Amino acid sequence: MIELANGPARLKIARRGAEPLAWSIGHIPMLWTADPAVWPQTAPVLFPVVGWTRGGQIRHRGVAYPLGLHGFAAHRAFALVEAGATGARLRLESDAETRSSYPFEFRLDAIYRLEPDALVWTLEVSNLGQEPMPYALGLHPGFCWPFAGSPAPHALIFDAAERASVPVIAPGGLFSHERRVVPLELAAEAAAPRAAPMQPAGRGRCLRITRDLLAQEALCFLDIASRGAVLDNGAGARLRVDLDGFPHLALWSRPPAPFLCIEAWSGHGDPVGFDGELTDKPSMRLLAPGATSRHTARFSFTDTVV
Repeated sequence: MIELANGPARLKIARRGAEPLAWSIGHIPMLWTADPAVWPQTAPVLFPVVGWTRGGQIRHRGVAYPLGLHGFAAHRAFALVEAGATGARLRLESDAETRSSYPFEFRLDAIYRLEPDALVWTLEVSNLGQEPMPYALGLHPGFCWPFAGSPAPHALIFDAAERASVPVIAPGGLFSHERRVVPLELAAEAAAPRAAPMQPAGRGRCLRITRDLLAQEALCFLDIASRGAVLDNGAGARLRVDLDGFPHLALWSRPPAPFLCIEAWSGHGDPVGFDGELTDKPSMRLLAPGATSRHTARFSFTDTVV
């Protein structure tokens, strides 16, 4: 276990999966505590794919490789490269086991910087091989919900107006071409009067978070216009996420479990019917030999009630 501290903030990170297991600011827990009976994780790292693959496989140069939901990074031990009082870098590198499911040479660093009121979480991926490397990665933190102990209605507020519909998730976790309407409202504040739900072609900024909304499946906002969003607990506390290198944002929970995942993705699950090579899968990044790419999310906390 790696433990960081900065002022009132505390962070615990497991070597397995480089996964944050606890983050608190003062007496307020940010992350939920994993429950094996509900969801046995807290904030896994996703790599080298995000979401489900068709048939639990990827294909490269005509060969099929077994690779399931969100890849393998969350289940592998990371080496500790460096750690200080307020920051740490952990590393996973390709080996015979990873090549059996993902035939590429890579280095994946999970980098954490703890601030008194924020967690800056970076994934840095490098292509150590001799051919272009397709990859996707993501952050999957489960935050306490209700957030900061508030019984008031919560809302997620995007920086910009977003499309008021999301892909329907088909059996097997694949992304269908159908879409379902989500009640994004024009109001930018959780406390603003309720507006009429947007139409399928409409756009909005404010999504009121309810158990019914999340009971069906994940809400996957792809290629968002916003650079970030705010979770407002309706009682003065806010959790903001700023995204750099993550074009997709997803919300997921298992009501009535007390967590809400606000996920940052660079890619997404296989589309229905996709049977092509990994390099051709929509939303995959293609990293040149010797190149490195960085993806960062900053989660910051504010509370106007003292």
